[in-house]
Amino acid sequence: MAAITVKRVDPAQVTLKENVVAINRVTKVVKGGKNMSFSALVVVGDAQARVVGFGVGKAKEVPSAIKKGIESAKKNLRRINLLDNTIPHQVLGKFGAGLVMLKPAQDGTGVIAGGPVRAVVQACGIPNVLTKSIGSHNPHNVVKATINALEQLRDRNAVREMRGLTPEKM
Repeated sequence: MAAITVKRVDPAQVTLKENVVAINRVTKVVKGGKNMSFSALVVVGDAQARVVGFGVGKAKEVPSAIKKGIESAKKNLRRINLLDNTIPHQVLGKFGAGLVMLKPAQDGTGVIAGGPVRAVVQACGIPNVLTKSIGSHNPHNVVKATINALEQLRDRNAVREMRGLTPEKM
């Protein structure tokens, strides 16, 4: 598979909405007892600008873990190629043992997705899409696989230039 170059997006130029996907309580056993901390998986996105990103934050309290996750997600924003109301073509995203399939849908279908995939798709602003999560149900792997699938989407002009075709031949 060819390497995909991703252009980063400046978070100051978009209005982002945050969505907490998962919070884990982590316990580390040390000599003096147990040290508890929290890990938060956060998805941020702007539906108007078609921008999405995810981040993980770890801290001793839940609110500070979420805050760190949001800051991490803002550094990880990506622009997604979409049609007016759906995605341009079917795509399969992979990360670890997680597989996520995204399919275009007709107007009025809505977002047919569950849990972590729904969070990413809604943050990105896709109104009509069909999804299927295959393999791992770990929220971290599913979110990363969904982002991977969205990065693989290509618009018509990019495909035309890649193939070296003229606009008349498309």
